[in-house]
Order: sequence, then C-alpha cells, then structure tokens
Amino acid sequence: MREVLSELLAVWEAGETAGVGTVVRTFQSAPRPAGASMVVAPDGQVSGSVSGGCVEGAVYDLANDVVRDGEPRLQRYGISDDDAFSVGLTCGGILDVFVEPVSRRTFPELRAVADDIAAHRPVAVATVISHVDPDWVGRRLVVGPDATHGSVGSTRADAAVADDATGLLAAGRSEVLTYGPDGQRRGAGMEVFVAGYAPRPRMLVFGAIDFAAAIARQGSLLGYRVTVCDARPVFATRARFPTADEVVVEWPNRYLAAQHRAGEIDARTVICVLTHDPKFDVPLLEVALRLPEIGYVGAMGSRRTHDDRMARLREAGLTEAELTRLHSPIGLDLGARTPEETAVSIAAEIIARRWGGRGRPLTETDGRIHHESSELSDRLTQY
Repeated sequence: MREVLSELLAVWEAGETAGVGTVVRTFQSAPRPAGASMVVAPDGQVSGSVSGGCVEGAVYDLANDVVRDGEPRLQRYGISDDDAFSVGLTCGGILDVFVEPVSRRTFPELRAVADDIAAHRPVAVATVISHVDPDWVGRRLVVGPDATHGSVGSTRADAAVADDATGLLAAGRSEVLTYGPDGQRRGAGMEVFVAGYAPRPRMLVFGAIDFAAAIARQGSLLGYRVTVCDARPVFATRARFPTADEVVVEWPNRYLAAQHRAGEIDARTVICVLTHDPKFDVPLLEVALRLPEIGYVGAMGSRRTHDDRMARLREAGLTEAELTRLHSPIGLDLGARTPEETAVSIAAEIIARRWGGRGRPLTETDGRIHHESSELSDRLTQY
C-alpha cells in the first residue's frame, strides 16, 4: 500500500470510496510481492500494480464490483485457475489478492497510518481476509509499538493478532496468519493479512562527489532513505543532491558513530564510501566494519587505492574477519564508466547481496528467477 498511499488518501480525504486490491499471498514465480497494491479511483484511474500487468484487468473489474456492493473478496489468480489464460497470468505464479472498498467508513485509521509511514514510525495493518462469518471480513486492527486501534472482531482475536503483528513489524515482514474463528492459536476459520510498514531502510552515502548524486538517485528508486554526508560544506549542499532525503555536513566517522548510538542503524542499512581519501574513509571504515548489524559496506577506488586502504585498515587493528565484510572496489563488473553506470553497478551489487544473486545473465542460469533467501535477506526479511 505504501507505493499508492498518496493516491488512496486523495480519494479517502474527498469522502469517496476506492477499490483496493492487495497481494496477500504468492506462490511459485509470482511477479509482485505480498503487500503490493492497486487502487481504482471513483473516476476509473488506476494506481499501482498487483502483478506487473498479468491480472490487472481482472482485479480492476473486481475492484469496481466491491465498491458497488460493499463486499470485500479474496480471489486467487494462477495457472491452476480455469480462467488463468483469460486473465493473462502466464508467468507460472499464483497470487491471492484481497480486494476491498476503502473509505472513511471502512478504514477510519488511514490518515493516522499515513502519518506514521511519512514520519518513519513503524506501524502494521492487520486485515481479516477470510472468516467463517462473512461479517468479519474486511475488519482491521492497526498496531503500533505502543498502541492499537480498531478491531478484527473480538477482544480475544484482537489480543492474538496484536501480539503476532508486533512480532512481524519488528522483523519487517508481511504475511497471512491463520487462527480459529475467535483468534484461537489452534484451528482454522480466520485468516488475517498483516502488512508491516517498517521505516524505509537507509542508504548512507559518504563523499559528496558526482558519483554520489547518481547513487542517491538509484537508492531512492530502490526505496532507500538516502543520506549524503561529507565534511566539506561547499560540496555537501541540497542543490547538488536534490533526490537525497537529507544532506549532512559532518566528518563521516563521527556521523556514523552518532547514528549508531542513536539506534538509527540496522541490518537493512547500506553504506557507500566514495571519498577514496584516507583521511575520510579509513576512520569511517574503522567504525562501519565493526558494526555487525550493517547489511552492506562498499568503498570506491582503484585496485591500488583498495590495496592501500586495506593496509591502513590492518594497521588500525581491524581483523581479517572484519575486512572480509568490505566490498571494494565497490559494485559489480558491468564495465561501467559514467557516474550513472557506476551507480547501476553499485545498486546491482547491493541487490545481489540482499537476495543471494550471483550477478550472472539469466540466460546462463536455470531454475527459479526470484531467489528465496540469502544470509542477508534472512536478516532483513521488500516491497
């Protein structure tokens, strides 16, 4: 829902009703992850996607139906369906899509949820997508770190869902949970989709050079909250980095240490060191490589710069185990030359590291295209 929130809010604030389809479960080679949403506005305008084009037409029609009759529905699309080819899902995947009418009446907490997401406050939305009693379907509970709002149907069910949603939120995960009809831990009869909206992961770019502007654009495209940091105020300016979420003038090692003390660094954080100047990058890497929770640390420079940097880091007392965490020279071998091409190679390495990809052409591989997990993605647990 995050990617269509502004369009959905516009309909909600106008006092109208939108049809919203959300992917709640995927199987096999599904094109979009759980949580991907599509909004159909009252004027027929469409925002977002649930399948990258495969079943959008069918979901569009169903969204209009649920707005007309007010009845949310859970629909499966996939190669096992009789109408698989009629809806165009030829990729071999299976999607469960929950389609519901969203308005001030059906989702009164939407503005508060949007405010939490905008302020980078963690929040989870738990929605009943299936129940033996149809009156429960579409009810929701909004779960934050310190409070809950709404109800899925009963006090007992609320307590169970809130407890589980809090755990999923902490892990940054979204998934379908199954309970008994009144929230019992055993049994079946109720399914609840919990969409966890953890704060966006952070990309910290150190070194306010032309390559940093290109990497900041790539980071924003990938959904990161991008910070550009440099100790030189003449270079670290908002005008030079308009796509960054923030531009900070500070010595890199001091800034990173302060962010760690403030609890702003986690396993999803990626660090790109672009200064290739020992007085900046060696003290910074001393801090970064000793923070095991950071997901990725890469440093730019030639082979000669890399060798000199490694020698300086060893002299500073870093162990070989700590040094193996450094991706240097940064990026995948794409033959990149320009800042924009280099930014793509760096983004590609971050993605490969996140999901366990090998960076080979898909024509040279077989098996599944989408990787299930890697050491890092297990720790991170997309959009």
